[in-house]
Amino acid sequence: MSELILHHYPTSPFAEKARLLLGFKGLSWRSVNISPVMPKPDLTALTGGYRKTPVLQIGADIYCDTALMARRLEQEKALPAFFPEGQEMITATFAAWVDSVVFQHAVSLVFQPASVAVRFGKLSPEAIKGFLADRAGLFSGGSATRLSAEQARHQWPTIMARLEQQLQREQGDFLFGEPSIADFALAHSLWFLKATHVTSPLVDAYPGVLAWFGRVMGFGHGAFSEMTSEEALEIARNATPAALPDEQFEEPNGFEVGQQVVIAATDYGVDPVAGELLFAGSEELILRREDERAGVVHVHFPRFGFRIEVQ
Repeated sequence: MSELILHHYPTSPFAEKARLLLGFKGLSWRSVNISPVMPKPDLTALTGGYRKTPVLQIGADIYCDTALMARRLEQEKALPAFFPEGQEMITATFAAWVDSVVFQHAVSLVFQPASVAVRFGKLSPEAIKGFLADRAGLFSGGSATRLSAEQARHQWPTIMARLEQQLQREQGDFLFGEPSIADFALAHSLWFLKATHVTSPLVDAYPGVLAWFGRVMGFGHGAFSEMTSEEALEIARNATPAALPDEQFEEPNGFEVGQQVVIAATDYGVDPVAGELLFAGSEELILRREDERAGVVHVHFPRFGFRIEVQ
């Protein structure tokens, strides 16, 4: 069985989500640290251009977006479940809402001037400028729009009051009773805010949410060891991609297996990945691509939040 390899960097909120997913499942994994900003030549050799963090590698199979990673880890180890029986839709839908709406608020609050001054206080002005320029590029060209810090501050109490109410009424320690993907999707945005004393009070002011946050973070990150990006590329190059899923599905826009297409996120980080469409299912899309450094790889995307176009 191929090792689970997570390409990430320590301060990435979505990487923290992935690390918590691995910890909840009690899985062992390998850690490849990547740059927070472009260029990322070793990563894009695997993905074909997808630049968002994190990326999960299993041999020659490359998984983009934490929503799909959760489903792949569910296959790796069924229990404890991210999608508890009878709550599959509500937990997945809540997670998708959090990963877009709540995360958008968290980004605006973290990148307000007072927070930036503390969060990046040890970096040179040139490094801060470079990071912010990279993030401006990341958020250009897609459907995601930058929420002003003023509007984020205005709406934040509504979000948190609703969460506080949900946690008070739920019969259990988590958002929907037992832990699920909903908890991990929410936790990483609050973790992002908890990183400095400027934004931490936006979480700390809500005792029910704060207690819940401690329970989710208590799952930890599992057991992991470091790996270099060169070693990860060698693993991909020497591996054979896994068998394709067995699912009968009618592609609604007429794309066919074997067709040369590009797939890209629709919200932000919309860099297209070109390849041969191998599989199109209700949740997942798979491209075959070949790279001189990574060899033949299968790159996996969720259907929701991504688009397909003819190359």
